[in-house]
Amino acid sequence: MLTSVRTRSFVALALLPALLIFLVFAIIPIIWSAYYGFFDWKGLGAAKFIGFENYTTMLQDEIFWRALKNNMILVVSAIVGQVPIALLLALLLLKNTFFNRVIRSAVFMPMVLSTVVVGLIWGYIYHPQIGLLNTFLEMVGLDSWTRAWLSDPKINMFAVSIPINWANIGPYLIIFIAALQNISSEVNDAAKIDGAVGYRKLVSVTLPMVWDTVIVTIVLCISGSLKAFDHVIVMTGGGPAQSTELLATYMYNNTFDVYRYGYGSAVSTMIILISALLIGLNYIITKRRS
Repeated sequence: MLTSVRTRSFVALALLPALLIFLVFAIIPIIWSAYYGFFDWKGLGAAKFIGFENYTTMLQDEIFWRALKNNMILVVSAIVGQVPIALLLALLLLKNTFFNRVIRSAVFMPMVLSTVVVGLIWGYIYHPQIGLLNTFLEMVGLDSWTRAWLSDPKINMFAVSIPINWANIGPYLIIFIAALQNISSEVNDAAKIDGAVGYRKLVSVTLPMVWDTVIVTIVLCISGSLKAFDHVIVMTGGGPAQSTELLATYMYNNTFDVYRYGYGSAVSTMIILISALLIGLNYIITKRRS
């Protein structure tokens, strides 16, 4: 009993510095931002309490709903793109060979690069005159497919989602490889004896064993997509005509361009609420599925 108490005390003491840092730099700013969301504040001077007026204005703003729709496109593209591709690559690259290690490093490399660099690279790829994508399409005789990928409101959000997904597959690949390596060899041997191979083994054995990891990666996809900012700012700046506006860029523009700090705080609080709602729905759906 005494040893257990000492162990728990040691763990609590070891976690205390990290908890204090998280409290100071994450929890308190969130609470502070939620507080100022009820005020009309320009960043300087006195703040005027206006209740839920910022939220009412937000819900009546067409640009806010456009930004929310664009973020939902990113969320869906991340869930149906990043998670399945990362899991498939993890299954293919599970063996610790030299070739697999090289491919793993290549897939993870975009995560190491600055998001600004990634945005610039893909901005040049999508360039309507000198971009690699249009040049390639012209070379293979698909001139009718060439277009201004980041300027066409019908497709620019889908074009933006590709580099975001490309840059974020690497971490999920590593997570899935770790989860697959933790599956007991006895489980794999039992599946082989029972005749579960290939697709049957994937559905009946592998996926159930890593399902909790899948849930975690979906949560990370949701939170990451809702706070997406850098790639869009670099590639499109939210344009043209707010067609690629996201909640984060909408918050930034209202906070720092027109000095509506109270309104920007309300938007940031709304992002947190939307994220919590989607994550809650994800847990309900995936737990029922499991």
